Amino acid sequence: MVKLFKLRRSSLFGQILDWMLTPLFLLLPLSVMLSWVVAESIAGRPFDRGLEHNVKALVQLIKTDHQRLLFNLPSPAREILRADDTDTIYYQVVGTHGELVSGDRDFPKPTEDDKYAVGEMYLRDDKLHGNNIRVAYEWVRVDLPNAKPVLVQVGETLEKRSVLATEIIKGVLLPQLVILPLVVLLVWLALGHGIEPLNALGDRIRQRKPDDLSPLEGHYVPKEIAPLVASFNDLLTRLKDSIATQKRFLADAAHQLKTPLAGLRMQADLAQREGSDTQELKKSLQLIGRASVRATRTVNQLLSLARAESGNASIALAPCNLVEIVQSVIQDSLPHAMEKRIDLGYEGVTTNSRGVRILGNATLLQELVRNLIDNALNYTPSHPDAPGVITVRVLRDIGRKEVVVQVEDSGPGISIAEREQIFQPFYRALGTQVDGSGLGLAIVMEVARRHNATVSVQDVWPGNPNPGAGFTVRFQHALA
Repeated sequence: MVKLFKLRRSSLFGQILDWMLTPLFLLLPLSVMLSWVVAESIAGRPFDRGLEHNVKALVQLIKTDHQRLLFNLPSPAREILRADDTDTIYYQVVGTHGELVSGDRDFPKPTEDDKYAVGEMYLRDDKLHGNNIRVAYEWVRVDLPNAKPVLVQVGETLEKRSVLATEIIKGVLLPQLVILPLVVLLVWLALGHGIEPLNALGDRIRQRKPDDLSPLEGHYVPKEIAPLVASFNDLLTRLKDSIATQKRFLADAAHQLKTPLAGLRMQADLAQREGSDTQELKKSLQLIGRASVRATRTVNQLLSLARAESGNASIALAPCNLVEIVQSVIQDSLPHAMEKRIDLGYEGVTTNSRGVRILGNATLLQELVRNLIDNALNYTPSHPDAPGVITVRVLRDIGRKEVVVQVEDSGPGISIAEREQIFQPFYRALGTQVDGSGLGLAIVMEVARRHNATVSVQDVWPGNPNPGAGFTVRFQHALA
């Protein structure tokens, strides 16, 4: 659509003004054409009545003497019929045998296709001597034996009609052309007043302080803007929750890093004491190394959790073979399992099995499996006479078209009361002395959420002193 009023390209005011005024200007020529047609129709009516009156007057002059047709038009009447300063009037009387009785010989006759009824008045448009004329005509029955009806017709050029139609058009359109600029101005002002609430809403948002995340009042805005205010309030709520989560996360992260860093400093101070022997120095260095490993692991897991969360940004997805990912992580975890004398094994489908691929991010999926296995390694006790067992499985659920990853251990299990809390960042099960950051399962839950997967926890051997913990992750929409 051609823009008649160009404001800013993205101006809502300009777009609405275009949609309101452009049809108005496009329809103006159509309005002129329709007005002209109506004006011609109105202007022609009185002149058509005049022609009909003339035809009736000529009909009154038709007489018979029982043998022949008589028509006598007095000279004064002939002069009156011809007297017109603007238009030319023609007439014709055709006898019972088609002969010209009186009038103009070149006057066109009705076409043979025109059906007529005797005594009825008809009107038509025609041409005479190259001029457009309006014709009124009537067929008249006469009292003669075997006589056909007599045709009486009167025609007139259209000059007076055109002049009158033009005057009507002027009378109709000139006020419209005068009013049109006023209409445009009123539309402009009304539209500006109509979008004022939107401008006021923008001013209220701009005047807010950066830390003001309270919802906007939506009671005093038009109902068309209410959905926008509701969506903005929903965004503020989510942003507020996100900021609160980040603040809590940073506070927890600082608290978790404080302990190993304080240990590093204390052990460094102890190592620098005067009189420390070699054995004490070696022990301090071992404690420093352990604290640094813990701090490094905590930082790495913080980075993994941040990468898994990463807002709602899209992640790169590609077909991933879960069996290959799980077996790769198991290979990396074997040295740790052998150090703790834990039997770490794999059961389930093979790498070449169908239906074990999903659309996902391989790096994040490795983090999910690694944290599940590390969690099991940390919480599974193992003794020479009773070694711990950890079993990792990849299974197919053909009916649901799902791929299932399971990690089961022979540890003390997880109480029902704690099963919701263990997925919170920095939470660790009560009554354990495990050296960890409490971020592993939070990473698992976040990676699963990003892949539209579900995570559940259950006892492996319910009722046993050590029921074990079984984690099940279900991935939907397995690839063929």
